[in-house]
Amino acid sequence: MKTVLFDYGNVVSLPQDPEDVARMAGGDPGFEGRYWAARLDFDRGTLDPAAYWSHVYGRPMGGAELDAVVSLDAASWSRPNEETVAITGELAGVGVPMALLSNMPVCIAETIDTLPFMRPIGPRFYSGRMGLVKPEPEIFHETVAWLGAAPGDLVFVDDREENVAAAERAGLAAVHFRDAAALREELKTLLA
Repeated sequence: MKTVLFDYGNVVSLPQDPEDVARMAGGDPGFEGRYWAARLDFDRGTLDPAAYWSHVYGRPMGGAELDAVVSLDAASWSRPNEETVAITGELAGVGVPMALLSNMPVCIAETIDTLPFMRPIGPRFYSGRMGLVKPEPEIFHETVAWLGAAPGDLVFVDDREENVAAAERAGLAAVHFRDAAALREELKTLLA
C-alpha cells in the first residue's frame, strides 16, 4: 500500500493569517522580506529562534519578547485547511498510511504536533530536526529510509513546484497541490 507524504504549510494548513503577520511586523514594511530571506536557515536549524528573530527585527531578541513572537509565528501557521483535513480523515478511514515532510523549525513543529487535526498524520519529519530542507534531495532520501519504503511507494503532496520536482527526481510519485478537490481526484488515481 502506498503512503501519502504530506507537506504542511499551504496544504494541510491554510496560509499564514495576515493579521498575525501584521502583528509580528508591527507596521514595518520590510518585515516580510527579512522573514523569508533567512527562513530556510531557520527551517534547517542552522539558526536558532533568537538568531533568526534577531535577524528579522534587526536587534537582539530574547526572553519574553522572543517567546511571544515564536508563539505568534506558530499560531499564524496553525489554521487547518478543512478541505485537506477532510481528505486525511477519509484516507485514515480506509487505512491509507500517511506521513508529513515539512520545512519547519523545531519551535514551530512543537506547536504543530499538538494540533488535533494532525492526529491522523504520522510519522512526521521536520526539516529543523533533520538539518535538511526541501528541495534538497537528501531530505527525500532520508525520509524514504526512515519510513522503510521504496520511493515509488510514496505519494508526496506539496504546494511548491520545486519540491514536487525534487521528490519526483528522488523517485517518489508527487502531486502539486493546488486545491483539495484536485488532490482528491489525483489521489484516487495514484492510490488505485
